[in-house]
Amino acid sequence: MMFVVAIALALFADPPAEATPPPSVERCGYRIIQSLPHDPSSFTQGLFWHDGHLYEATGQYGRSRVARLDLQTGRALAETPLPPDQFGEGITRWGDQIIGVTWKSGIGHRWRIKDLKPLGTFRYAGEGWGVTMVGDDLVLSDGTPQLRFLDPTTMAERRRVTVRLAGRPVAMINELETIDNQVWANIWMTDFIVRIDPVSGDVAALVDLSGLKDDAGVRGTDSVLNGIAWDARAKRLFVTGKYWPKLYEIALADCR
Repeated sequence: MMFVVAIALALFADPPAEATPPPSVERCGYRIIQSLPHDPSSFTQGLFWHDGHLYEATGQYGRSRVARLDLQTGRALAETPLPPDQFGEGITRWGDQIIGVTWKSGIGHRWRIKDLKPLGTFRYAGEGWGVTMVGDDLVLSDGTPQLRFLDPTTMAERRRVTVRLAGRPVAMINELETIDNQVWANIWMTDFIVRIDPVSGDVAALVDLSGLKDDAGVRGTDSVLNGIAWDARAKRLFVTGKYWPKLYEIALADCR
């Protein structure tokens, strides 16, 4: 029951007094495969894997950047800063481009993936938190229970879904990753990742990463879990957090 109550308090926009995930919602823990260096000055906002490297977007005004990282050292092999008046958020790969969003400015960016050269900007309504590609759709989170599905060429909205667990909206959906056509999302200020059906918006699984922040040796409300990257070829799952000195390769465990 304590696990169920923690889920309700952490995830629901309007938590009920009693909230039991339906039997179809899988619940998993984790085990650490390996820990790797991560720049502790990085306020991680977006993370993805492509062609042997991690790509990371960081936030904070005057310090936001997009970077290609060396997995073994955590060092930036290439990087491009955002304008100092923009707060960087999530990034994703679309073909030979990286598409990224910003928090409150309503400005998105495109970079060429091979050298991180800026290719232009675009506008969108509302806040930007996380982004990922699901098929031909760019999926955008904005801190609400809704995911918006956009045309990555024009940024026109195609549809949206409300993310729900046990029929109730889930708040604070943050960084996004796509794994096997499902959307995985950090829930801001919690130790949970949720796996979302992109058609219905229903949460299909909960991953509890409690204890990982302590292992990373970080403290404070800013140093929260954020960042999911999937190496589809090698089937490797990476996670990290804001200002964490470690990046983790993990595997799901004790799923029920």
